[in-house]
Amino acid sequence: MERRRVTGEAPTQKRIVLASLSAMVAESVTFPIDLTKTRMQLHGYAPGSASAAHRVGAIGVVSEIMRQEGMMGFYKGLSPAIIRHLFYTPIRIIGYENLKGFVVRSDAINGESLPLATKALLGGLSGVMAQVVASPADLVKVRMQADGRLVSQGLKPRYSGPIEAFTRILQSEGVKGLWKGVVPNIQRAFLVNMGELACYDHAKHFVIDKKISGGDNIYAHTLASIMSGLASTTLSCPADVVKTRMMNQGEKGVYRSSYDCLVKTVRFEGVRALWKGFLPTWGRLGPWQFVFWVSYEKFRQLAGLSSF
Repeated sequence: MERRRVTGEAPTQKRIVLASLSAMVAESVTFPIDLTKTRMQLHGYAPGSASAAHRVGAIGVVSEIMRQEGMMGFYKGLSPAIIRHLFYTPIRIIGYENLKGFVVRSDAINGESLPLATKALLGGLSGVMAQVVASPADLVKVRMQADGRLVSQGLKPRYSGPIEAFTRILQSEGVKGLWKGVVPNIQRAFLVNMGELACYDHAKHFVIDKKISGGDNIYAHTLASIMSGLASTTLSCPADVVKTRMMNQGEKGVYRSSYDCLVKTVRFEGVRALWKGFLPTWGRLGPWQFVFWVSYEKFRQLAGLSSF
């Protein structure tokens, strides 16, 4: 197996550009699935009411969007989503690599022999740092995705675009309003990155070491991305539901806190509601991580950098 160089040797600026480019490609390809997931999670919830609504599946949501909004309805909120990833993905990816490199240098051990628990902690911390910075863009994305439902019901959308959304939130809810839902947001980010980064890193080297893929190639990246997608979805889905509902409520919210949202969701809709949108979430994270990791690994190779 080809030995990787220490992460710190790779130029940070180059890795930031490659991570951003890969994230933009992955986000554009998988955004319709993310929109479907968000709409599913908002079914059973409406601003101003904590009562349950009828269950709607992924096929029903997709049909509703196609019928009432057309194909372009699947890309509602794409601009803030891409802006978010220009901050979020480079911070978490490079942050994880640098934190891992620091631990390796401190303990004088090989990075690939780090325990999975240590990798999970580093991945979670990287995700938290990234999400704190990217939370305003995430808020705008969720609000604009939810606006599509208002349009489908014959109501006027709250925002005409990401700039107006950002400006109006700032004016009506203040600076703190841009970080509304930041607590469930960072909880989800910790769980997602704990599952994604640690699992991808660990699974990739397991596949390579056991000679399942025949080397550090696209097959190893694909298998690792599938496993990391399943792990991160299972861990993060409850926090994702809470985050989506907290961020979508306006100035007069239904929920006082993320804990209140969690309790009311379980009380009115049952425990299963915490995993609403699980299949489209996994259906998005799987392809997203496949596109991202394959692109990122390929871009790194073309740029003369070592494998992740």
